[in-house]
Amino acid sequence: MDFKSNMNAYIAEAIGTAVLVLVGCGTAVVSGGNLIAIVLAFGLSVVAMAYCIGRISGCHINPAISLAMFMDGRMDKNDFIMYLVFQFIGGLVGAGLLLVILLQFEAVDGLEDIKAIGLGCNGFGTDYAAPAEISMFGAIIVEIILTFVFVLAALGVTSTKATAAQGGIVIGLALSLVHLLGTGITGTSVNPARSLGPAVFLAIAGKSLALQQVWVFIVAPLAGAALAALCWKFLKPAADSE
Repeated sequence: MDFKSNMNAYIAEAIGTAVLVLVGCGTAVVSGGNLIAIVLAFGLSVVAMAYCIGRISGCHINPAISLAMFMDGRMDKNDFIMYLVFQFIGGLVGAGLLLVILLQFEAVDGLEDIKAIGLGCNGFGTDYAAPAEISMFGAIIVEIILTFVFVLAALGVTSTKATAAQGGIVIGLALSLVHLLGTGITGTSVNPARSLGPAVFLAIAGKSLALQQVWVFIVAPLAGAALAALCWKFLKPAADSE
């Protein structure tokens, strides 16, 4: 498929990713870090978007998912690259919208307050952006493992027509599952586009540490997704391999 013929899918990916970042990261901020609220926000965002744009783009809304689908032969190189571009654009748009909304709060007095409350960024170490004082190596391991579990679930449920219809619910629940563990450790990325957007806008607000650390939440989820794709190639039924 060429660029023009698949533009609707690319735009759908941007919209879906923007919704995920706005609702998920926004809930992390306004709920005061309430675990159940965050888990539901991210999971339900995926479910909602899956049944909205799933027939248009497959609703990856995550570079890690797209990488795994590409490695499994379900999309070509050109679509893979464009999906990533538009997912990252969507992540930036979602984070930008969240910043605009937060600046309208009477209790928020400009960008200095945004620096204090954050934008639902991921992090590690002792900085406020990190929910737990975990090392960089620990954060990498956690994100690889959580992304592996999440992406493997996505690959499995979408591998046949019989199960693909339930894909939105299963993938949303899988994202909620990994958030149950990861939210209190790194804030749970498992999605490079979800991490980059808030980190960029928090840096604009004057707090650059999240942007300095964001490479972990880009590299580790992609590594976890690649491992999941390799594992799926080994595990999947012979009929799916044909």
